Amino acid sequence: MKLLVALLACGAIGVAAAQDLDRPLMLVAVPELQGPYNHTALIVVPAGEGVHFGFIINRATGVKMATLFPEHAPSAKVVDPVYFGGPEMVGSIFAVVRNDPGAHAVPLFGDLYVTADADVVDRIIEKTPNDARYFAGFVGWQPGELAAELEAGYWSVSEPDATLLFRHDTGGLWDELRQRLEMRRRGI
Repeated sequence: MKLLVALLACGAIGVAAAQDLDRPLMLVAVPELQGPYNHTALIVVPAGEGVHFGFIINRATGVKMATLFPEHAPSAKVVDPVYFGGPEMVGSIFAVVRNDPGAHAVPLFGDLYVTADADVVDRIIEKTPNDARYFAGFVGWQPGELAAELEAGYWSVSEPDATLLFRHDTGGLWDELRQRLEMRRRGI
Protein backbone atom coordinates (compact mmCIF):
# COMPACT_ATOMS: atom_id res chain seq x y z
CA MET A 1 0.00 0.00 0.00
CA LYS A 2 2.90 2.35 0.74
CA LEU A 3 4.04 2.08 -2.89
CA LEU A 4 0.52 2.78 -4.11
CA VAL A 5 0.18 5.80 -1.82
CA ALA A 6 3.67 6.99 -2.85
CA LEU A 7 2.64 6.76 -6.50
CA LEU A 8 -0.37 8.94 -5.77
CA ALA A 9 1.68 11.34 -3.65
CA CYS A 10 3.73 12.25 -6.70
CA GLY A 11 1.09 14.89 -7.28
CA ALA A 12 -2.39 15.34 -8.50
CA ILE A 13 -3.07 13.82 -11.87
CA GLY A 14 -0.13 15.07 -13.84
CA VAL A 15 0.58 15.74 -17.46
CA ALA A 16 -0.28 12.61 -19.38
CA ALA A 17 2.40 10.85 -21.37
CA ALA A 18 -0.06 10.43 -24.23
CA GLN A 19 -3.56 11.48 -25.14
CA ASP A 20 -6.26 10.27 -22.73
CA LEU A 21 -3.80 8.86 -20.19
CA ASP A 22 -4.91 11.39 -17.61
CA ARG A 23 -8.09 9.45 -16.83
CA PRO A 24 -9.00 5.89 -15.81
CA LEU A 25 -9.13 3.38 -18.67
CA MET A 26 -9.97 -0.22 -19.44
CA LEU A 27 -7.15 -1.97 -21.30
CA VAL A 28 -7.85 -5.08 -23.34
CA ALA A 29 -4.84 -7.04 -24.59
CA VAL A 30 -4.70 -7.43 -28.35
CA PRO A 31 -4.84 -11.07 -29.50
CA GLU A 32 -1.18 -10.97 -30.57
CA LEU A 33 0.10 -9.99 -27.12
CA GLN A 34 1.97 -12.94 -25.63
CA GLY A 35 3.39 -13.58 -22.18
CA PRO A 36 1.81 -12.90 -18.80
CA TYR A 37 -0.64 -10.33 -20.16
CA ASN A 38 -2.00 -12.59 -22.91
CA HIS A 39 -5.82 -12.39 -23.00
CA THR A 40 -6.06 -9.94 -20.09
CA ALA A 41 -8.36 -7.05 -19.31
CA LEU A 42 -7.18 -4.38 -16.88
CA ILE A 43 -8.39 -1.24 -15.24
CA VAL A 44 -5.70 1.42 -15.14
CA VAL A 45 -5.65 4.69 -13.21
CA PRO A 46 -3.25 7.63 -13.45
CA ALA A 47 -1.22 8.29 -10.31
CA GLY A 48 0.44 11.54 -11.38
CA GLU A 49 3.50 12.52 -13.40
CA GLY A 50 3.01 9.78 -15.99
CA VAL A 51 2.81 6.97 -13.44
CA HIS A 52 -0.13 4.54 -13.66
CA PHE A 53 -1.37 1.55 -11.70
CA GLY A 54 -4.13 -0.96 -12.22
CA PHE A 55 -5.45 -4.46 -11.79
CA ILE A 56 -5.93 -7.42 -14.09
CA ILE A 57 -9.66 -8.07 -13.70
CA ASN A 58 -10.00 -11.45 -15.41
CA ARG A 59 -7.43 -13.65 -13.64
CA ALA A 60 -9.25 -15.52 -10.86
CA THR A 61 -6.71 -17.59 -8.94
CA GLY A 62 -9.04 -20.25 -7.59
CA VAL A 63 -7.63 -19.49 -4.13
CA LYS A 64 -10.11 -18.34 -1.51
CA MET A 65 -9.46 -15.76 1.20
CA ALA A 66 -10.10 -18.48 3.80
CA THR A 67 -7.16 -20.44 2.40
CA LEU A 68 -4.88 -17.41 2.53
CA PHE A 69 -6.00 -16.38 6.02
CA PRO A 70 -7.21 -19.51 7.85
CA GLU A 71 -6.69 -17.82 11.24
CA HIS A 72 -9.11 -15.02 10.26
CA ALA A 73 -12.53 -16.70 10.55
CA PRO A 74 -14.47 -13.93 8.71
CA SER A 75 -12.36 -14.65 5.57
CA ALA A 76 -14.43 -17.82 5.12
CA LYS A 77 -17.41 -15.58 4.27
CA VAL A 78 -15.75 -14.32 1.05
CA VAL A 79 -17.35 -16.36 -1.76
CA ASP A 80 -15.30 -15.36 -4.81
CA PRO A 81 -11.66 -16.31 -5.24
CA VAL A 82 -8.80 -13.86 -4.95
CA TYR A 83 -7.79 -12.40 -8.32
CA PHE A 84 -4.23 -12.02 -9.58
CA GLY A 85 -4.07 -8.23 -9.92
CA GLY A 86 -0.55 -8.07 -11.33
CA PRO A 87 3.12 -8.77 -10.60
CA GLU A 88 3.78 -5.84 -8.23
CA MET A 89 3.40 -6.54 -4.50
CA VAL A 90 1.86 -9.99 -5.08
CA GLY A 91 2.18 -10.70 -1.36
CA SER A 92 -0.32 -7.93 -0.61
CA ILE A 93 -4.11 -8.10 -0.78
CA PHE A 94 -5.91 -5.12 -2.31
CA ALA A 95 -9.65 -4.69 -1.76
CA VAL A 96 -11.61 -2.75 -4.37
CA VAL A 97 -14.95 -1.50 -3.02
CA ARG A 98 -17.82 0.61 -4.31
CA ASN A 99 -17.74 3.19 -1.52
CA ASP A 100 -14.96 4.98 0.32
CA PRO A 101 -13.92 2.70 3.21
CA GLY A 102 -12.16 5.59 4.96
CA ALA A 103 -8.52 6.11 5.80
CA HIS A 104 -5.86 4.59 3.56
CA ALA A 105 -8.19 4.23 0.55
CA VAL A 106 -7.30 5.51 -2.91
CA PRO A 107 -10.02 6.55 -5.40
CA LEU A 108 -10.03 4.65 -8.70
CA PHE A 109 -12.97 5.93 -10.77
CA GLY A 110 -16.62 6.66 -10.15
CA ASP A 111 -17.39 5.46 -6.64
CA LEU A 112 -14.65 2.79 -6.62
CA TYR A 113 -11.82 2.83 -4.09
CA VAL A 114 -8.89 0.53 -3.38
CA THR A 115 -7.09 -0.19 -0.13
CA ALA A 116 -4.34 -2.55 0.97
CA ASP A 117 -4.35 -1.43 4.61
CA ALA A 118 -4.71 -4.66 6.60
CA ASP A 119 -7.08 -3.17 9.19
CA VAL A 120 -9.35 -1.70 6.51
CA VAL A 121 -9.32 -4.92 4.45
CA ASP A 122 -10.17 -6.91 7.61
CA ARG A 123 -13.04 -4.52 8.37
CA ILE A 124 -14.38 -4.92 4.80
CA ILE A 125 -14.19 -8.71 5.11
CA GLU A 126 -15.91 -8.65 8.48
CA LYS A 127 -18.73 -6.25 7.54
CA THR A 128 -19.33 -6.67 3.78
CA PRO A 129 -17.17 -9.60 2.63
CA ASN A 130 -18.78 -10.05 -0.77
CA ASP A 131 -19.09 -6.38 -1.71
CA ALA A 132 -15.41 -6.20 -2.64
CA ARG A 133 -13.10 -7.69 -5.23
CA TYR A 134 -9.84 -8.90 -3.70
CA PHE A 135 -6.60 -8.79 -5.70
CA ALA A 136 -3.15 -10.18 -4.96
CA GLY A 137 -0.77 -7.63 -6.46
CA PHE A 138 -1.21 -4.89 -9.04
CA VAL A 139 0.25 -3.70 -12.34
CA GLY A 140 2.39 -0.57 -12.34
CA TRP A 141 3.76 1.63 -15.12
CA GLN A 142 6.55 4.16 -14.71
CA PRO A 143 6.43 7.45 -16.67
CA GLY A 144 6.17 6.79 -20.38
CA GLU A 145 5.73 2.99 -20.13
CA LEU A 146 1.98 2.89 -20.68
CA ALA A 147 2.18 5.41 -23.52
CA ALA A 148 4.88 3.26 -25.16
CA GLU A 149 2.77 0.10 -24.79
CA LEU A 150 -0.23 1.84 -26.36
CA GLU A 151 1.94 3.21 -29.17
CA ALA A 152 3.28 -0.31 -29.78
CA GLY A 153 -0.32 -1.54 -30.11
CA TYR A 154 -0.35 -3.96 -27.16
CA TRP A 155 -3.68 -2.73 -25.84
CA SER A 156 -7.11 -1.70 -27.06
CA VAL A 157 -8.62 1.03 -24.92
CA SER A 158 -12.15 1.37 -23.60
CA GLU A 159 -14.00 3.12 -20.80
CA PRO A 160 -13.65 1.48 -17.37
CA ASP A 161 -16.74 -0.33 -16.17
CA ALA A 162 -17.27 -1.18 -12.49
CA THR A 163 -19.79 -3.89 -13.33
CA LEU A 164 -17.09 -5.80 -15.21
CA LEU A 165 -14.71 -5.45 -12.30
CA PHE A 166 -17.24 -7.09 -9.95
CA ARG A 167 -18.50 -9.69 -12.38
CA HIS A 168 -18.60 -13.18 -10.82
CA ASP A 169 -17.57 -15.15 -13.90
CA THR A 170 -14.70 -13.48 -15.74
CA GLY A 171 -13.65 -16.54 -17.74
CA GLY A 172 -14.99 -15.21 -21.06
CA LEU A 173 -14.48 -11.53 -20.29
CA TRP A 174 -11.51 -10.98 -22.60
CA ASP A 175 -13.35 -12.51 -25.60
CA GLU A 176 -16.46 -10.46 -24.83
CA LEU A 177 -14.51 -7.21 -24.61
CA ARG A 178 -12.61 -7.95 -27.84
CA GLN A 179 -15.93 -8.52 -29.62
CA ARG A 180 -17.37 -5.27 -28.22
CA LEU A 181 -14.31 -3.32 -29.34
CA GLU A 182 -14.43 -4.87 -32.79
CA MET A 183 -18.13 -4.02 -33.15
CA ARG A 184 -17.42 -0.45 -32.03
CA ARG A 185 -14.56 -0.18 -34.52
CA ARG A 186 -16.89 -1.32 -37.31
CA GLY A 187 -19.63 1.07 -36.16
CA ILE A 188 -22.08 -1.71 -35.35
